[in-house]
Amino acid sequence: MARFPWAASGRATTLNRTEGLTKLITDPETNQLLGVGIVGEGAGELIAEATLAIEMGALASDIDLTIHPHPTLSETVMEAAGSIFGTSTHIYRPKKS
Repeated sequence: MARFPWAASGRATTLNRTEGLTKLITDPETNQLLGVGIVGEGAGELIAEATLAIEMGALASDIDLTIHPHPTLSETVMEAAGSIFGTSTHIYRPKKS
């Protein structure tokens, strides 16, 4: 499981809506995406990427490697995936060894 707080999002900061959160639920062995939770302003507009990723059997690494525009709230999905691997730009989480 990975979480990305919107307080670390540049776009959420500019909208003065930093209370949101993006959470990814993944299989701990394969990192396949199993579920997503998004709360915050406009969360309903962000969930489409996650539902497509689940439908296609995407891995967290697929989302992490997908280019997302900056600054946008949609990049919180990428940042959450990146936090699994320690590659999130906006939050620090050590890489898994």
